[in-house]
Amino acid sequence: MAYWLIKSEPFKYSWEQFEKDGQTFWDGVRNYAARNNLRSMKKGDLAFFYHSNEGMEIVGIAKVVKEAYQDPTTDESAWVAVDVKPHKRLKNPVSLSSIKSEKKLVNMALIRLGRLSVQPVLETEWNIVLKMAGMA
Repeated sequence: MAYWLIKSEPFKYSWEQFEKDGQTFWDGVRNYAARNNLRSMKKGDLAFFYHSNEGMEIVGIAKVVKEAYQDPTTDESAWVAVDVKPHKRLKNPVSLSSIKSEKKLVNMALIRLGRLSVQPVLETEWNIVLKMAGMA
């Protein structure tokens, strides 16, 4: 299993809306690196759900339920989407500032590649964030 982080601005699509919907397709990615990450996602992989711009914190965990397919919001074949469903809400959201202050997370993509909307998370990073959220 691989670990990921997906970003959404809460005013556009919040964790709360995601929980209400029960499942969604992760679409609209128009960055090649993020697209390649979507293509690498496998069914069963887990992804941190990060509120960007507003809140700036990891609030939950999503599970990949369908692997990459043509993004339904465009006819351009270069772009893909995946289906995800809510897996778990974090006990305590983990803020970007607390991630930045954790020395063991200094190389996390969230810090190094701040604008990337879909990014990999190493297993060691995943476990540290879970601990910070009071879930490990």
